[in-house]
Amino acid sequence: MNPLRIAVLIPCYNEAATIGNVVRDFRAALPGAAVHVYDNNSSDDTRAIARAAGAIVRTERHQGKGNVVRRMFSDIDADVYVMVDGDDTYDAFAAPSLIRHLVDESLDMVNGRRITEEVAAYRAGHRLGNRMLTGLVCWFFGEQFKDMLSGFRVFSRRFVKSFPALSQGFEIETELTVHALNLRMPVGEVDTAYRSRPEGSVSKLNTYRDGIRILKTIMILVKEEMPLQFFSCVGAVLALISLALGIPVVEEFLQTGLVPRLPTAVLSVSIMILGFLSFASGLILDTVSLGRRELKRLQYLQVALVDGEVPGHERTPVAPLQPAGPVASAA
Repeated sequence: MNPLRIAVLIPCYNEAATIGNVVRDFRAALPGAAVHVYDNNSSDDTRAIARAAGAIVRTERHQGKGNVVRRMFSDIDADVYVMVDGDDTYDAFAAPSLIRHLVDESLDMVNGRRITEEVAAYRAGHRLGNRMLTGLVCWFFGEQFKDMLSGFRVFSRRFVKSFPALSQGFEIETELTVHALNLRMPVGEVDTAYRSRPEGSVSKLNTYRDGIRILKTIMILVKEEMPLQFFSCVGAVLALISLALGIPVVEEFLQTGLVPRLPTAVLSVSIMILGFLSFASGLILDTVSLGRRELKRLQYLQVALVDGEVPGHERTPVAPLQPAGPVASAA
């Protein structure tokens, strides 16, 4: 087998306290892989530290993780892509196992499910929010993942080159997941160790603001990818409101032959018409969505399947990691 061309993609914003360790760890875990750090307008020494550690450093001026991921996927050509946050919370030495799992099972995405015993690493509020948002996506698009918002993933080339990347911020993880599920790509999830941020490193995630943005993204993706179901639900709600307003008017007419509440009758009929229009819109947009999905599928099929070996690592069976405690970072 030929050695795989592996690219490690690290989006960064003010990660001077951690980026050096992250780059060195991945260079040690994946010898020969190209480590790319894309800086997102950092005001500290992130760029200089990453370059000194041996990374290829570029800058994306449009603020937001989604904008950085779109730029990375556009610029870089490789067989396998490893995307990880630059906060030094993920175990770089799990990357070969994730890549082997991707290649051995002919998958297009392997998600690193976060496993930790450190309370500070994965706060209760974040765990609850992740479960709720992941459950919502699984309910709409199919149950494949238990940690949709993980920042540690491995992709095939055909996934990356067929991914439109429309998000701007932290909702990019949701878009990545829905893209795989909507096209019925073969995917997997492997347990990986997760640890708290080192001292001096600050999270950029805002629990409530970004949670609301992710929820909004899920609803938009449901509307875009499942328009018939979405607009049928809207139409059903409008029909129920119309019936609630109109039934008393009809009963009164049957009893007296009069329609004294004419405005209510007109409102009821108008709302019912809107309900039928919503359903008709869903039918039309479902055809459009099917066409878009077919085009993405054709683009996906134009890219060859990954088949090769991880440089510097023997092919061995992959087993889920079960860390007993905090994982030390190799410097």
